[in-house]
Amino acid sequence: MSDDDARAGLNCLVTGATGYIGGRLVPELLAEGHHVRCLARSPDKLRDHPWAGDVDVMRGDVTNVGSVAEAMRGIDVAYYLVHAIGSSRDFEDTDRKAALIFAEQARAAGVRRLVYLGGLTPAGVPEAELSPHLRSRAEVGRILLESGVPTTVLRAAVIIGSGSASFEMLRYLTERLPIMVTPSWVHTRIQPMGVRDVLRTLVGSARMPRDVNRAFDIGGPDVLTYRDMMRRYAAVAGLPRRIIVAVPVLTPGLSSHWVGLVTPVPASIARPLTESLRHEVVCHEHDITRYVPDPPGRPIGFDEAVALALQRVQDAQVTTRWSSAAYPGAPSDPLPTDPDWAGGSLFTDERELIVDAPPEALWRVIEGIGGDNGWYSFPLAWAVRGWMDRLVGGVGLRRGRRDATRLRVGDSLDFWRVEEIVPGRLLRLRAEMRLPGLAWLEMYAEVADDGRTRYRQRALFHPHGLLGQLYWWSVSPFHAVVFGGMARNIARTAAKETPSRRGHTAMSR
Repeated sequence: MSDDDARAGLNCLVTGATGYIGGRLVPELLAEGHHVRCLARSPDKLRDHPWAGDVDVMRGDVTNVGSVAEAMRGIDVAYYLVHAIGSSRDFEDTDRKAALIFAEQARAAGVRRLVYLGGLTPAGVPEAELSPHLRSRAEVGRILLESGVPTTVLRAAVIIGSGSASFEMLRYLTERLPIMVTPSWVHTRIQPMGVRDVLRTLVGSARMPRDVNRAFDIGGPDVLTYRDMMRRYAAVAGLPRRIIVAVPVLTPGLSSHWVGLVTPVPASIARPLTESLRHEVVCHEHDITRYVPDPPGRPIGFDEAVALALQRVQDAQVTTRWSSAAYPGAPSDPLPTDPDWAGGSLFTDERELIVDAPPEALWRVIEGIGGDNGWYSFPLAWAVRGWMDRLVGGVGLRRGRRDATRLRVGDSLDFWRVEEIVPGRLLRLRAEMRLPGLAWLEMYAEVADDGRTRYRQRALFHPHGLLGQLYWWSVSPFHAVVFGGMARNIARTAAKETPSRRGHTAMSR
């Protein structure tokens, strides 16, 4: 790379910016003086990020030739941070198609480097014996390396950072189970890496010399078994020593369901993670330092990475989570705005109350809903619904919140996702639970004509076929308890947080 290149900021394309790594990489690239363009299927998910105004956002999909070609124009470095894992049984075909399109369009546009974050594959294991997750990642890396564009493939094992799926799986297993009967993969050796070092390596890879076209193993300084990781997590978190008993009868499939029951990570995401632990994943070279040198004190060790992640969680500074990306198979259709929507029936349950609190107090309660605060009505009913969703492969109610007090478009919120937020006025959630239809929940903080504060709540459901119709009519008798109680308790909570005001909360409709 010339001196001029080294001084000037590069034009970088980031795919997967709505995901865990991509959402953290963008501000790191900006801090290095690079110009960033994001390709996203749902650009609105990026609009509330603090860096949204500093990037160029394009709507598109990596499986669409036209949108990828347009996104590649004028780009120096393109980051490939997407995958279709868990979206369907043929996710390997989807990943292959997307990688081929990305490679072809990068070459046609004259892109100078591709950077891909893949998975660390075990040495000496035939590709056919790898898990579908690792096999697909290896194939994507190979396609990009053969693209004719200089490519950096970074192969990492477990990434430790606040909000990562691997960290939350480790965290909840360790915290919730002081005595664990575990699968045999707890004895597998792993080389985890802190997310800060992953991001540093991704940023540094942008300026590699043009003659570098290869894969690099990346990892932290510690090589541990999963049992070691759980015990060391417990020590860092100040928990009593964990008793861990490994048994050989838990297959990857059973393991994923076990993880899904104990942690917020659903089985469909836990399965590729656990399958990848069947084989040892340890770096066999550390050549990356020739091009991205380790600064003093880096890479950080496992204990420090855990401590940093826990501090982020405690300080409510988790910028992205594993659930930042859309849940595989979850509905993504936006709320229909036409009252006579041609798509069919749209059932609604509407509630309005006058609230003895200012609008800003009501809004604080609305924006703080879910997670540890719950849903303000019949907790057992919400818990049962969450367990039912987990049993059929859904996300359940335990994803919680990224931030305890603030929400942004695209955030996951238990088994909902924030589809729209107008600060101080509207919160619209789209259901990501398994349903025979599409569902939304809207909450409004308004000023009524007489100057009083009004809370308005609307649940909407678009059924899919007869099963959807039957579902709505079977649950509608419970709406008075669930949705009615929710509206009343939200109003009461807002009033309680405003002790200077006097009066009462009354149902207006």
